[in-house]
Amino acid sequence: MQVPLELTFKNMEQSDAVEAAVRERVDKLGRYFRHIISCRVALEIPNRTRSRTARNYRVSIEISVPGEDLVVSRDPRPYEKYNDLYVTIRDAFNAAERQLQSYSGRLREPRKPREVAPHAVVYRIFPQEGYGFLMTPDGREVYFHANSVASPGFYELNEGDEVRYNETQGDDGPQASVVEALGRDGSHIYPAEIGGM
Repeated sequence: MQVPLELTFKNMEQSDAVEAAVRERVDKLGRYFRHIISCRVALEIPNRTRSRTARNYRVSIEISVPGEDLVVSRDPRPYEKYNDLYVTIRDAFNAAERQLQSYSGRLREPRKPREVAPHAVVYRIFPQEGYGFLMTPDGREVYFHANSVASPGFYELNEGDEVRYNETQGDDGPQASVVEALGRDGSHIYPAEIGGM
């Protein structure tokens, strides 16, 4: 932990035995996540009355980790006159450990790299018929229909325009399901032997 443990006792006397139990559980948190920034633990008897026979303990734990604060609280049950402080500490830290495990697991989840749609160039376009062909960098022709062109639309495309597209397999071969215009100069997309076109 980067910041030392903050332990507070509210409406109750400080106890070395209780503090030792809390410190032992805090030390174990590092097993679940090594980069804990800070940990604050509050032990209290809420709404303490003059009667010392009713003792209900509340344990609150706040753990700061990069980008998030994990908070756990174990409160006395309604109408409960007595709960064991050590059991309440155990239950609160068990819940905190589960939260740390969940947080650590989320950090380890493999993030899929965002796929970038392939680029191509409008190779041939037939405005009257409402379709055209893209030329991919590897020299393949991919059919596209006017309905598959995103705004500003099919009739704004010209031969040589660079586009991004999604390819699917049609009845007669590869076709572009979505075509998005990127700009005018797509000559760098053409294969070398067609580049002069």
